[in-house]
Amino acid sequence: MAIPVQPGRFTADPKAGPVTVFLIGMRANRWWKLGQVARVAAAMPKMLTHLAKTPDAGMLGYQQWLGRTTIIVSYWKSPEHLQRFAADGAAPHLEPWRRFMRTSAGTGDVGVWHETYETTPGGREAVYSDMPIFGLAAATGHVPVAAGLNTARQRMEAGEARTGA
Repeated sequence: MAIPVQPGRFTADPKAGPVTVFLIGMRANRWWKLGQVARVAAAMPKMLTHLAKTPDAGMLGYQQWLGRTTIIVSYWKSPEHLQRFAADGAAPHLEPWRRFMRTSAGTGDVGVWHETYETTPGGREAVYSDMPIFGLAAATGHVPVAAGLNTARQRMEAGEARTGA
């Protein structure tokens, strides 16, 4: 299903609360070991399906790109939500992670990586021009760029005004 383009300029809601940004991915270092690469890659769709069906887990949204090196950018309510999901034995993360550590880690066949960032209103800004609802705006709110939100500085100041900083 095609996501409709939103003509014009938009921003992520600068007054939305703190958001944790989590980047995760894998790299097929030895792409010819397709079976091993596929086994590692197969865990992520199950996690994303679970998170989409479990809003209390705290994931607000995500986008993904596939290739030899994959990346998923996800947005979370807090680092605590992310860490709770990662450590939850009933969620579909811990068992695949342990399996990766037993069978793949250290072989050099498949690399995995992640980075986590905490953002606050006033410490982030975004702009989208003629784009589908995307990224941080899809996770926090998609608002038109209007007076007072025209520049990156204004968008950041609007977030600062929310926090009283």
